[in-house]
Amino acid sequence: MSDDYKEKDNILEDIDKEKSEKENKEKDSYEEVCYICRRPESKVGKMLRIPNNICICSDCMQKTFDTINSNGMPYMDLMGLNPNMMNLNNIQKDVPKNQKLKKKKTEEERAEAPKTFDIKNIPSPHVIKGKLDDFVVGQEQAKKILSVAVYNHYKRVATDTMDDIEIEKSNVLMIGPTGSGKTFLVKTLAKLLDVPLAITDATSLTEAGYIGDDVESVVSKLLAAADNDVEKAENGIIFIDEIDKIAKKKNTNNRDVSGESVQQGLLKLLEGSEVEVPVGATSKNAMVPLTTVNTKNILFICGGAFPDLDTIIKSRLNKQSSIGFSADLKDKYDSDPNLLLKVTVEDLREFGMIPEFLGRLPIMFSLEGLTRDMLIKILKEPRNAILKQYQKLLALDEVCLEFDDAALEAIAEKAMEKKTGARALRAIIEDFMLDIMYEIPKDINIGKVTITRDYIEKKGVPQIEMRGSHYSNFLLEGNN
Repeated sequence: MSDDYKEKDNILEDIDKEKSEKENKEKDSYEEVCYICRRPESKVGKMLRIPNNICICSDCMQKTFDTINSNGMPYMDLMGLNPNMMNLNNIQKDVPKNQKLKKKKTEEERAEAPKTFDIKNIPSPHVIKGKLDDFVVGQEQAKKILSVAVYNHYKRVATDTMDDIEIEKSNVLMIGPTGSGKTFLVKTLAKLLDVPLAITDATSLTEAGYIGDDVESVVSKLLAAADNDVEKAENGIIFIDEIDKIAKKKNTNNRDVSGESVQQGLLKLLEGSEVEVPVGATSKNAMVPLTTVNTKNILFICGGAFPDLDTIIKSRLNKQSSIGFSADLKDKYDSDPNLLLKVTVEDLREFGMIPEFLGRLPIMFSLEGLTRDMLIKILKEPRNAILKQYQKLLALDEVCLEFDDAALEAIAEKAMEKKTGARALRAIIEDFMLDIMYEIPKDINIGKVTITRDYIEKKGVPQIEMRGSHYSNFLLEGNN
């Protein structure tokens, strides 16, 4: 028995040793942060370490000594070095992990490390579009434009220092009705390229000095997505949604702190510059460390629904075609579902976007409004289609779930009425699948369920087939 105990002790010691080595290695990969000024080691140089893992930079230490020499002790009180005021044991022992910065590689390490992006490893546009086709239905032109834009951007990142000709950055502006797949396209793209992605909302941004998030917070979110690794974040993608909400406010006498001012604040980020961003927070303050991020190689994709933009486009088109014998009728464009595809830069300027902002988004395209046929395809064709998800859930109960074509048409028609795009599909399916998901597990003899149009329209019941029998109709509880 003693040998068994010794063997167990040895195993436990090995586990503890391996765990401590892993923790030390992880700890060594992050920079130290000054307890007083919150600046990282890469900015202030080597720090002085005092008990309880507190690090202080030389500048703050010098200020402390200067204060002592001038018969004042506020810095001593702040650090807990005055025994009458504070105790070292009560001081925060370590910086929160979300505020720790990964150490930057040295020149030698950077030379030896494999390149983040190699031209040979960047997927070509047709490969990117093929992957997007697996997840996104329709929007062929949008997927083509986005694939080429991303491919060219990361070619630029890969060859930045290899040639005398500097390629300018091409940021993207996506315009499309709600539920047309703007955010989903970007998420799929980032997953395909395996780069950090930050999705942020323009509605929370305000001019510096006002309540809300500063424009630097969008870069701070990307840094968090890259696990506080600055070098990794500098090759990421930032998607700013609801970009139409920062348009210039019309007919207002108040300062436009969340409109034109935000557009002007974003100019330096879109063009590419070094900005100081807070680490582990969305606003700068004395207790949050700051780091410098270069946005030169960050791809910015902006998206928005731009409500009432179709009215501006319609007005422009009617004005152009309302003179002469070949004049068009004024209501010619009233029923055009894809009016946004005819958008121009002048239309966006009239909407409230400033010219300098639009000039930094050279690639601009619109997504098509979803038709009934597209909604039916969205239900059943993508790799993660919602019907496939429910079929998988019921397959785990050994039940086969099917939808007839009329039922899919009924779901698409209901979604069209809601006018919220593909988002409406989930709400509709959740509604009529509730009773089925509740009742089916009660009876282990049920083998197959077929959803019909009558059931979607609440005029009938689904078809249920028992194991080893023919189709028969059963009334599920809760359905009349």
